Amino acid sequence: MNDQASAKAPKRGRFWVLAPVLVFAGLAAVFMTGLRSGDPSKLPSALINQPAPSFELPALQGLTSDGNPVPGLSSKSLDRGKVTLINVWASWCGPCREEHPQLIELAKRDDIDLAGLNYKDQRENALRFLNALGNPYASVGVDTTGRTSVDWGVYGVPETFVINGKGIIVYKFTGPITEKALRDEVIPAIDKAR
Repeated sequence: MNDQASAKAPKRGRFWVLAPVLVFAGLAAVFMTGLRSGDPSKLPSALINQPAPSFELPALQGLTSDGNPVPGLSSKSLDRGKVTLINVWASWCGPCREEHPQLIELAKRDDIDLAGLNYKDQRENALRFLNALGNPYASVGVDTTGRTSVDWGVYGVPETFVINGKGIIVYKFTGPITEKALRDEVIPAIDKAR
């Protein structure tokens, strides 16, 4: 009987050695499933149907349009009766470069104001980015510390917000705006906001 008892002891001991590994593997599988499921452009925002946060950002020094300085950006300009899109971007952001052609197209619309919120960027780099790709923005506010972006609930760049003419955030798009996203999501959100 002693031989049987000592033969069972190592088997129980192996279970307790493997238990933490099995628990970790299970948790890792749950987290990976959560990370890979869903559309990242549909991240929820607590600001939807809320007034835009109060802010005032300086202009991007040296940025001009038709020889005139492009103004900075503030919450005061968001409740003047016209739909505004605020695009959060940075020169160091690869996806911002990808979405830029769609922003150039949006800028052709006269029923919206397209504003840029330059996130934690170097002035020279931001100017170089817009001078090389074209400036779609009617105004550009510089958020050097990222504080305003935090107030807006920005997860990362690029992100785009649609604000109705009363200064209420009605839509948020996370990630680069593709042609499909522009057609299927952003433009319908603009039309609904009007």
